[in-house]
Amino acid sequence: FLLVDSQLFSEFKAWKEEPTLSRSCCFLERVYREDIYPCLTFSKSELGSAILEAVEQNTLSVEPVGFQPLPVVKAAAVECGGPKKCALSGQTKTCKHRIKFGDSSSYYYVSPFCRYKITAVCNFFTYIRYIQQGLVKQQDVEQMFWEVMQLRREMSFAKLGYFRDQL
Repeated sequence: FLLVDSQLFSEFKAWKEEPTLSRSCCFLERVYREDIYPCLTFSKSELGSAILEAVEQNTLSVEPVGFQPLPVVKAAAVECGGPKKCALSGQTKTCKHRIKFGDSSSYYYVSPFCRYKITAVCNFFTYIRYIQQGLVKQQDVEQMFWEVMQLRREMSFAKLGYFRDQL
């Protein structure tokens, strides 16, 4: 038996009655403050802000780096990173994934740690979008709440630096 923070559960139930993606509702304001902003804070803060905006608009692509020919990127290589340099942290890391915004042809290479932080936030947004669109039907509000809490837990692990190597 798990105890529930009654304030948080009340905020979620109120959000569930009229689900919105607005940062200003109590429930999402808390999740942004406690999980999303800390998770998407990178040393390259402008790129981090662009990622948040793309996640909110559902226009961010994350893909594995394969053997496909790399596009010619007009931005400086330092900005976009590369297979051995993360564009978000600026650190020399093997980058097995890259991100791009919308229909842009520019890619940004990301380390496994940064990718995990991004995907944890994406997974949260995907689920709350499903709720907002009425696609989560078989669960009651309490089950939805616990799923949201699991997704918040993943964001917490990510922001603390825990991630799975295989991701």
